[in-house]
Amino acid sequence: MFIIKTKRVIISGFRNFIRSGFTSFASILIMTITLLVITSIFFVQATLNSALTDIKEKVDVTVYFVSGAENSSIENIENSLSKLPEVKEITYTSAEEALASFKERHSNDYLTLQALDELNENPLGASLNIKAKDPSQYEGIVKYFEGEGSLSNDYLRAVDKVDYHQNKIVIDRLTSILNGAERLGFIISFILILISLIITFNTIRLIIYMSRDEISVMKLVGASSRYIRGPFIVSGILVGVMSTVVTILILIPVSIWLGNQMTDFIGINLFTYYKSNFFQLFTIILLSGVIVGSISSYFAVHRYLKK
Repeated sequence: MFIIKTKRVIISGFRNFIRSGFTSFASILIMTITLLVITSIFFVQATLNSALTDIKEKVDVTVYFVSGAENSSIENIENSLSKLPEVKEITYTSAEEALASFKERHSNDYLTLQALDELNENPLGASLNIKAKDPSQYEGIVKYFEGEGSLSNDYLRAVDKVDYHQNKIVIDRLTSILNGAERLGFIISFILILISLIITFNTIRLIIYMSRDEISVMKLVGASSRYIRGPFIVSGILVGVMSTVVTILILIPVSIWLGNQMTDFIGINLFTYYKSNFFQLFTIILLSGVIVGSISSYFAVHRYLKK
């Protein structure tokens, strides 16, 4: 008996969906907008995470040595730092490499190059570029050069300066801006989703309003509230499923265009992100559509069941 009733409910739900015609089409369009707004949150989140990761990758500590610093001192400092658990990578740049890089950057500055030639010696020292496993760990690394680490004074005398604090201020400000933008984007997306849900709910109510007389007749013949709700919940689920299909189809050309046109600007290829996270996004979109459609139908039909 249960299977027979379930079949009747599903068949009736399909009939209601098809019979509603334009109203069902309008519900799909509204639901699609809702799902696109929900999906946009994930794209925005991925973009912000990519930007934040890119910024974190640019954070580093550069240790500049005095000109003529002994190689043994530099090697001892490098070996000591490499033993720190916070250190991810250390890149050594010799004084000769630093001078060659400086000349290349100022290849069009004739006066600077001429001044270097007149010195007859290399004014630049070697350097160590240090990458930490996490940006929060740079403070511990810097303490090695502020008298709080295990480096001896002989080694510290070879250090000219440690370039970190100025970069840290810039990075912290950019991180704060990105975090603020993320919060603002979440608030705006939440408001848009709420508006879309309200519109979706009211649109689905139109489908149920067209069947108000049918609901009254079913109540008169003794049909249970669960049996009356069933077809309309099925219609709501169909709206969610169809909207999911439309949303997925819309996202394909949109993500391709964004991937081709805005990768350099936003720092991530959204089409690549869409492909690699397709099943996750599809599941979220489908569940969102089905849940919104079924819940909207459930509460919309409740009004007529109370009469």
